[in-house]
Amino acid sequence: MAKPKSLTVDGVEYVVKGSEEPKNSNIKIVILQRGWVFIGRYSEDGDQCFLDNAYNILRWGTTNGLGQLALEGKTSNTKLNKAGRVEFHRLTVVATLNAKEELWNNELV
Repeated sequence: MAKPKSLTVDGVEYVVKGSEEPKNSNIKIVILQRGWVFIGRYSEDGDQCFLDNAYNILRWGTTNGLGQLALEGKTSNTKLNKAGRVEFHRLTVVATLNAKEELWNNELV
């Protein structure tokens, strides 16, 4: 059974801390074919996709998988390498994760 993300008491909704999921974030973790994983400021132009101020994620350094990076930011064990601008075709994307911008904004300047 999944943990509730909110609770309503007397008509007031309370959100469980840490349960807010990033929606339509400009910062995305992108998993590409052949195991490449990047994080950066995402944009598209037709079939071409771009990550600006990107990092290659070499080691997640998490205890709860890649999603932990998106929802909680990097850990002391996370290993990132600057990659600048990464360009790739949309058909090479395996998956994307919206990252919480407030946790990554300072990293991706």
